Amino acid sequence: MKAQFLDLHAAADYLGPGAVEVNRYQTEITDIVRRRGVFGQRVRQVPATGHPSRFFEQTAIPSPTAAQGFVDPRTIVATVANPTRVERSVPLKALVSQINYNLFDIEVGAQQSQFAFLQAKDLADAVEGLMRTHDVALWNGNDTSLSTPTTTQYFGAIGQIAGGGNTYTIHVGDSIVDELKGVIAQMVANSSYEVRPTAIYANPVLLDLIDRELKAAYNVVLSTTEVAGGLRVKALSTQAGELPLIPEWSIGYTGTPGSGTAVLPCYIVSEDMVEYHWLTDANPRVFQLGLPGSLSSQMVVVKFGSVVVKGASYAHYEVKVNR
Repeated sequence: MKAQFLDLHAAADYLGPGAVEVNRYQTEITDIVRRRGVFGQRVRQVPATGHPSRFFEQTAIPSPTAAQGFVDPRTIVATVANPTRVERSVPLKALVSQINYNLFDIEVGAQQSQFAFLQAKDLADAVEGLMRTHDVALWNGNDTSLSTPTTTQYFGAIGQIAGGGNTYTIHVGDSIVDELKGVIAQMVANSSYEVRPTAIYANPVLLDLIDRELKAAYNVVLSTTEVAGGLRVKALSTQAGELPLIPEWSIGYTGTPGSGTAVLPCYIVSEDMVEYHWLTDANPRVFQLGLPGSLSSQMVVVKFGSVVVKGASYAHYEVKVNR
């Protein structure tokens, strides 16, 4: 036998007597990348009426005052009253994403037959990636007006609720639970509108502070309720009933909790008053473009629509917690 030096990494992981080790991989790709949020799966999906999508909002019914409504039964004089309605609109926005498949790489992958599912997975992930951007923008879209759009993004729910003027601050040292329940009681007690909040959305860090407060002050463990397929969350007993405390990672906060300078917002939402107006289809659509000279398959994902928070000034509330 003739001994010689070999570069073992040139062709295989290992070469030796009776052994040739080559690269092999598990056929499953580890993937727990965060995809969709909860808010986008719970808001109402309605077809847009056009661009912009228009609707009417009734702000008052023809209700006479006590002095006008009660009269002498023998001398009836009625006061004319009219309902109050205002026209609203929401401009549609466009989301788009693209993924290209190189013909050579696709055929090599097919011949190896190791990751045959990868083309379908990457296309599904492209759709999910667009929906992730959509879900983040539902809260944080940087447009500032529904009537006169200023950017190509959504006018996010945070901006619409805060712009409605219903904001409240819970200061350091105040009970988060007591103050939250007080705000909800005020919403339900509204004499002009029949407000019924259905959920409280917040960053998981704030919901953890609520959990700790209840345990420390009252030794209470909150009950749970299911808000989406397989997702169970804690529920808080309020004057509007048991409201789910929904963790939403796309709602950010500033500062370090416990430092006294952190601001953690949460949003008390009447979900039946939040709508997503879609064009053609509520789901993203995938279009395959014609093959260019490079012979790469070009897949474009498109979604048209916009979110509107109806009754932003009375049906919802922004609560900021200082901690």
